[in-house]
Amino acid sequence: MDPIQKLIKEKIERELQARTRRHFIKECAAGMGGLAFGSLFAACDRKKAVPQPTGRKLTERDLNPLSVLPPPNMSRIKSVIYLHMAGAPSQLEMFDYKPQLQKLHGKPCPESLLEGKKFAFIRGIPKLLGPQSNFKQEGESGNWVSDYLPHFRKVIDEVAFLKAVHTDQFNHGPAQLFMHTGTPRLGRPSLGSWVTYGLGSENQNLPGFVVLISGGNDPSAGKSVWGSGFLPSIYQGVQCRSEGDPVLYIEDPEGVSRDMKKRTIEAINAINKEEYARYADPEILARINQYEMAYRMQISVPEIMNINKEPKHIQEMYGVVPGEESFANNCLLARKLVEDGVRFVQLYDWGWDSHGTDPSTAIDLGFRNKCRDIDRPMTALLLDLKQRGLLEETLVVWGGEFGRTPMQENREGKEMGYMGRDHHGDAFTMWMAGGGIKGGASWGTTDEIGFSAVEGRVSVHDVHATILHLLGFDHEQFTYNFQGRPFRLTDVEGEIIHEILS
Repeated sequence: MDPIQKLIKEKIERELQARTRRHFIKECAAGMGGLAFGSLFAACDRKKAVPQPTGRKLTERDLNPLSVLPPPNMSRIKSVIYLHMAGAPSQLEMFDYKPQLQKLHGKPCPESLLEGKKFAFIRGIPKLLGPQSNFKQEGESGNWVSDYLPHFRKVIDEVAFLKAVHTDQFNHGPAQLFMHTGTPRLGRPSLGSWVTYGLGSENQNLPGFVVLISGGNDPSAGKSVWGSGFLPSIYQGVQCRSEGDPVLYIEDPEGVSRDMKKRTIEAINAINKEEYARYADPEILARINQYEMAYRMQISVPEIMNINKEPKHIQEMYGVVPGEESFANNCLLARKLVEDGVRFVQLYDWGWDSHGTDPSTAIDLGFRNKCRDIDRPMTALLLDLKQRGLLEETLVVWGGEFGRTPMQENREGKEMGYMGRDHHGDAFTMWMAGGGIKGGASWGTTDEIGFSAVEGRVSVHDVHATILHLLGFDHEQFTYNFQGRPFRLTDVEGEIIHEILS
């Protein structure tokens, strides 16, 4: 046995022998109750993640849960880039053109629109707020886009709009959870986790699910929006940074050689394999794989996350500034990641909560600046994917967790000092582009002021069902057994949105 392996094994055995039975029971998470619940949960059918007979020989799939699996049905795409605007952008200043709302600007909102509705902050009778941007029809599709997005008009015929998405959540945290896990409550796997669980990853030196953040903060729902929930933890998103080291602690400590680290990991995983053969706990497999992945990532991640090596004209097309943590940098990194076989790339851009409490959140000031931040990069992302032949096999999704009201926000019945809109889940806009999407399509219509859907209303579950369909899954059959029953991303709802599919 290798000296390092022998040393680590002897140390672990000494620690285990030092624990008395009483000490072990006392240290359990919930005493004997914890043991009972552990047995109950272990009895759940975890499908592919839990081999039932203990002591059996580990297979390649056991040791590498991210190995590639074929989709159950014909797939239109191989990877997903999801651009989430955390805080919820106003569709009325970007894509949902409402000239009648402009005519009604400043008039009291009809009370009939307020009856029975829940708002985050609106009290009393607010005034209607006309769009603060100017709109123009662009491309062969003639779809409307505002002057807040001058670059995006170049790719207007590549995207399909959903103009009447709805959600029953009107606070950021629950709405973000709903948008990314299919429920407003904690504990469910994220969309990216479901995808990597079902398909694995084409690059075994990189995580299958990568998360990139810009805007200075995490989403309101925190890191749970890219968590694995009840799926094995190997399927949770791995957050990388576009500033500094891409992953914390990726460099070896001083005095630790790469060979020493390799032998250490081999020793640790030899013990993990013995433990797995004894207990058949899927989290032991996840731990084995994570050690191996971390070792491989030390070589691959610094290279793939280095945008300095990209040609100058590509950097200028995105508007990147190497060394900064920005949405532009993250869009370029997203292209590089899917090009290298990463299955699901999630971008979160924080700062879209446009209440009008100060200039940075005002619809005509701060919101315009946020649009400027994303306009060039997301346009460049679509153009770059297309010129490399990657758009046909990649789905790009854009949206927030809900939309914005056509009324000026007020609090305690008083208008704010700056123009702002309250949270609104009845109807908001998302768009998709890429493989299987009908470029230039637009599905869903809202009323003349953009308050409610009048045609083509779709839910968050419908959006999820459509994404899974493009990846080759029947969302009703794609399940995971947990606590005695099968769970799925779309719960008991969801319909494929055929109107935007090619």
